[in-house]
Amino acid sequence: MRVQATFRSRIGRLTSGLVLPLIGAAIAGLAMSNMTLAESAYPVKSIKLIVGFAPGGPTDILARVIGKGMADILGEQMIVENRAGAGGNIATEAVARAAPDGYTLQLTLLTSAVNESLYKNWKIKFVEHFEAIGGIAQTGLVLLVHPSLEVRSVPDLIKLAKAKPGELLYASAGAGTSTHLAAELFNTIAGVKMMPVHYRGGGDTIKDLLSGEMKIMFSTIPPVLGFVKDGQLRGIATTGRERDPALPELPTIAESGLPDFYVPLWFGLVAPKGTPQAIIHTLAQALEKTLTTPETRKAFDAQGFSPMPMGPEEFAKLYIAEANKWAKVVNALGLSQ
Repeated sequence: MRVQATFRSRIGRLTSGLVLPLIGAAIAGLAMSNMTLAESAYPVKSIKLIVGFAPGGPTDILARVIGKGMADILGEQMIVENRAGAGGNIATEAVARAAPDGYTLQLTLLTSAVNESLYKNWKIKFVEHFEAIGGIAQTGLVLLVHPSLEVRSVPDLIKLAKAKPGELLYASAGAGTSTHLAAELFNTIAGVKMMPVHYRGGGDTIKDLLSGEMKIMFSTIPPVLGFVKDGQLRGIATTGRERDPALPELPTIAESGLPDFYVPLWFGLVAPKGTPQAIIHTLAQALEKTLTTPETRKAFDAQGFSPMPMGPEEFAKLYIAEANKWAKVVNALGLSQ
C-alpha cells in the first residue's frame, strides 16, 4: 500500500508538472488564435476617421472622399469626425490616446509634422505615438485677395505691405497650419510684416474672405478653386515649384520675384502606435486601391488634389523628413510658442 501511495504521489507530481504548462500553453495559444482571428476579420464595425479641422476645409473634403472609397472596399462605414482646434492638435492627441485596434484613424497632414516643433510643450510625436498607413494626396497653396483690394500680383502686395507695415491682416486656418507658415515665410522672404488672424479651420477663413471681412490669405487650392474661377476671389500666385495644374494661368510666387519661396501641402493616414501590422496592412491596401478608382481620381481632379500613393514605410520617411525640415524653419522664424 505504501508503495502504491508513493507511486501515485510521484505520478501526481509528474502529471501536474506536465499538465499545468500544457494548460498554460493552450490558453496562450487560444488567446493568440483569437487575436489573429480578430485581426483577420477586421473590420467588423465602423471606423472613425478623425480630422483636426472644421467641416468644409480641404482636410475635411479629402477625408470624406477617402473615407467613402475605403469604406466601399473594407465593407464597413468610415465615419468622418471633426475635432477642430489648436492647429489640429486636439485631433492628434485624441488619436494618439485611442485604442490601437484599427477603429480610430487620423487624416494627418503637414500641419501635424510642423506642430512637433511649433509648440514647445507638445509631447505627441509621430515616431512615438503613430503607425503610418500611407500617403494620400498633395496640393499647392494659392495666395488670394478679396477683389476689393487693389492688388493683382505679388509685387503689388509687397508694395502695399511695405507702405503699411503691420497694418495688413491675413487670415490663417490656425497657428502652425500651412496657411500660416506660408504667410510668415512670405513675410520673411519679401521683407514685409503682415499680421495673422487665426481661425479654427480653412472653411471659416474662406467665408470671411468671400464676405470681404478679411482681404488676404494663403489657402489650399481645392476649396477655393471655384471661387477663383468665377471671380469671387482673386488668385495672385501659387506656392509650388511649378505652376499648379488646377490654376495654370497663375504664376508661382517663385517666378513672381521670390525665387526661394516654396510651400507644398501633403496628406496621409495614420493609426495609434501598436496597431497590429495585419490591420495596418489591410488599411494600406484599401487606401492604395481607393487612390486608383475612377471615382477618387475624378473627385481629386475636381478639387485640385494630386494622388500621393505611398506605403507605410515610405510615408513614415516623408513625415519624419518634413518634421525635421519645418523644425528648422520654425526655429529660424522664431515661431515656436
